Amino acid sequence: MSAPAIIEIKDLVKTYKGSDEPAIKGISLDVYQGEIFGLLGPNGAGKTTTISILCGLFNASSGSARIDGMDIHANRDKIKHVIGVVPQDVALYPTLTAWENLTFFGNMYGLRGAPLKKKIAEGFSVFGLEKHADKMIANCSGGIKRRINLIAGLLHDPKVIFLDEPTVGIDVQSRVVILDYLKELNKKGTTVIYTSHYMEEAEKLCTRVAIIDRGEVISIGNPRELVAEHPEFKDLENIFLYLTGKDLRD
Repeated sequence: MSAPAIIEIKDLVKTYKGSDEPAIKGISLDVYQGEIFGLLGPNGAGKTTTISILCGLFNASSGSARIDGMDIHANRDKIKHVIGVVPQDVALYPTLTAWENLTFFGNMYGLRGAPLKKKIAEGFSVFGLEKHADKMIANCSGGIKRRINLIAGLLHDPKVIFLDEPTVGIDVQSRVVILDYLKELNKKGTTVIYTSHYMEEAEKLCTRVAIIDRGEVISIGNPRELVAEHPEFKDLENIFLYLTGKDLRD
C-alpha cells in the first residue's frame, strides 16, 4: 500500500481474568489511511476484543498498537479525539430523545452551541431522521437506533471510525443507507474499521479484510484477490467457511 499505516498492531495478546486461553493470540496487522478494513470471524474469534483494546476500553495483556502514530496506552486521551466508535450494542440512553442523546455525546467530545446543533441537524438530514428528533430512544425502531448510534460516533469528525456489527438486526433500507454513507465518508478520507458476519456485505464494502479465528489472523487481503486465490470457491463466504470451518460457535 502507498498510503501510510494509520493503525499498527504488533503481537497483541489479551487474556481475560479467569480464562485459560487468550482471547487474542499475538495479532499483528497494519491498517492504511483511507481503507475500509474488515475484521471478519466467527463468534468468539477476537474481533470485538481487538477493537475494544484499540479504542482504549481495556488494556492488552501484551503487545503494542499505535493509532495515527500514537501509542494507544501512552496517548489514550489524544487518541479519543482521533477515533470514533460505534459499538455492537446500541449505546444510547433510552429515556432521552434522539436529539438529547446526540447533544450529550457531542458535549463529551467538547462540542457546544451552534456548531453542535449544525452537526446533529446534518446527521438527521443524511439519515432521514428529522421527524424522529424529539422521539424517546425507547420508542424508536432498531434501524433508527442504529442510525442515531452511528451519528453519535461521527459528531467530532474522527480520522478513524470503528464499527462493530453496525448493520446487525436491521431492515434492508437502513442497512443500505448506513453502508452508502460509510462509502461516502471513506471517499472524504475517513479510515473505516468494520466487523460483520455478513460476508457479501464485507466483500462489496471493504478494500481489505482480515479473517480471524480463535484469536489469530488466518488470512488477510483484498476480498477479490482472496477469491481469485481460491478458484474452487465462488465468493468470500465460501472461503470464510473453508478457513474457519462449519462448526457452530457460541
